[in-house]
Amino acid sequence: MEEKVAEKIAAKAVTKFVRMSAFKAREVTRAIQGLRATDALERLEFYPKKAARLIFKTLHSAVANAENNNNLRREDLVVKEATVGEGPTLKRFQPKARGSAGPIRKRTSHIRIILTEAEASVEAPAKKARVKKSTESKSTETAASASVETK
Repeated sequence: MEEKVAEKIAAKAVTKFVRMSAFKAREVTRAIQGLRATDALERLEFYPKKAARLIFKTLHSAVANAENNNNLRREDLVVKEATVGEGPTLKRFQPKARGSAGPIRKRTSHIRIILTEAEASVEAPAKKARVKKSTESKSTETAASASVETK
């Protein structure tokens, strides 16, 4: 008999054909990956980019999907995956000098966010404390070398 491993319940939301370059939107998704959903929503609210507004809507939709469809609590959700893929490119032309034309590429993208239930304790990654060397040992070394030189 095969035993199925219990998978965590995941909720997702996808926004397609967003009129923004995927390259610009990926910067914002990197900032929220691995965060709690509530923290990510707060962070996106004040992020000064157009992509943040679009990703905020998608994340908000994913949270609503998790609450309504999977009966999960908002506080327990973590952003497992936030990706931005390339969509179709609209190709236009800009008239140039001497009858030529320059290409214009109006890029689109697809935003996909997947949320999962958090484990017992998931926190934002803590920064390592930097250890400073004590200045006392340096001052004693300089004083000792100064006394040796004077003799």
